[in-house]
Amino acid sequence: MPAVAYPRLRRTASPGRAGLRAAELSALVHDVDTLPGTWCAGAVVLVGRGPYLVVEHATGWAVRYAAYDPVRDAGRELPRNRWTPARADTVFDLASLSKLFTAIAVLQQVERGTLDLDAPIAGYVRERGRRGARTTGGAGGGREVPDHGITVRQLLAHTSGLRPELPLYRCAGRQERLDLLWAERPGTPPGSAHRYSDLNLLLAQQVLESVAGRPLDVLVRDGITRPLGMTRTRYRPPRGWRRQIAATEDQRRPWAKLDRGPLHGEVHDENAYALGGVAGHAGLFSTAGDLAVLCRTLLTGGSYGQARILAPSSVALLLTPPGLGFAVDQPWFMGELAGPPSAGRAAGHTGFTGTSLVLDPATDTFLVLLANTVHPVRRPADSRPRAVAATHVARAVR
Repeated sequence: MPAVAYPRLRRTASPGRAGLRAAELSALVHDVDTLPGTWCAGAVVLVGRGPYLVVEHATGWAVRYAAYDPVRDAGRELPRNRWTPARADTVFDLASLSKLFTAIAVLQQVERGTLDLDAPIAGYVRERGRRGARTTGGAGGGREVPDHGITVRQLLAHTSGLRPELPLYRCAGRQERLDLLWAERPGTPPGSAHRYSDLNLLLAQQVLESVAGRPLDVLVRDGITRPLGMTRTRYRPPRGWRRQIAATEDQRRPWAKLDRGPLHGEVHDENAYALGGVAGHAGLFSTAGDLAVLCRTLLTGGSYGQARILAPSSVALLLTPPGLGFAVDQPWFMGELAGPPSAGRAAGHTGFTGTSLVLDPATDTFLVLLANTVHPVRRPADSRPRAVAATHVARAVR
C-alpha cells in the first residue's frame, strides 16, 4: 500500500486563506514588537493553520550584549556594528522544548516493542547490564540501579514523584552524575501526584539509550529531524552556525549555577552542559520554521510529506490530556487557546531561555514563539507574552 503524502507547509500572504483574521494577527505582531528591551533581546514568532504559514516575523536582536553588569543591573552592550538582528531563521537554544523530542523518541521505541510505558524503568537498564552490552550514557556496565517502581509513563507525565532537579553539574564526572540521578528517591509515591521535573526526562534518556543502544542525539536525528527535513535542529551546533544563533546568558554566580561567562552557541542549562550538551531535558537548538514542521507533523497524526515518524495512536498518547511530554490545556502560557476554543486539547511546552510552542488539534493551528529572554541575564519567569500571543491566535480563529 503506497504511503499517503500529507501536504507540506507553504507560505500565504492572505490570513483569510487559512481561515484567520488579519486584524488579530496584526495585533499579535505589534505586541511581539514591543517585547525587545522589556521581555527579551529578540524574538521570532510564527503562526500557522493547516498547511499554511501565515505569520513569520522577527524583531529585536539575536546578539546585543557582551556581558551583564550586576552593579547597574543592565547589559553591557557590544559595539553597535556587532549587534546581530533576529531573523526568521535565527537558531535558538530550545531549553525544555527538548523534552518534546525525547518524548517522541520514547513513543517510537514503544511502537517498536522495545519499551512498555507501564514497565518499571530500572528493569530496562538492569537487563542491559546483564547482557553485558555497553550503554551510551546509562547506569550500565553491570552497575546495580535501585528500583523505585517508577514507570516510563510516569516519567513522561511528570508523576514520578521526583524533585524538579539535582545539581549534577557539581559532580566530578559523568558516572558520578548518573549514580546521583538513579539514586534519587521519589518524594511522593509514583503515580500519585503531578510534579514537573527535569529528572524525569533525564531518566527517560537513560532508558532510551539502554534499549536502543544509541545515544539520544542519534535517535533524535535518525528518528525525527532527518526524516522531517529539520536541517536546523540539533544538539551541539557546529561553530559554522554561530552567526545564526541567538546568544543567551552571561552565566556567572551568584545568579547562575556555574561561572561560564557569555554563552553563544553553547547549551544554557547547566546540567545539560555537564552532560556534554546532549540531555533528555535540554540541549537542542532549532528555528521557528523547523518547529513549525514538527507542529504540522503532530497535527496530521505523525506524518509530514511522505515521512511518518509516529502512528496516530502514539500522537494521541502524547497530546491527550494530561499529555505525555506535552503539557495540555495550560492557560498560563496558552492564553485563550486553552479551554473551550480548543475543547481542552491545546498542547505544547515552554523553555527557560524564552521558547515555547502551542498546537491545537481542534482548530488545526499552531504558534511558535522563540526569544532569548536570558540575554544578557536570567530574569524571573514571565509567560504573559506567550499567553497574549496565543490569545491573539485563538481570536484570529474565531
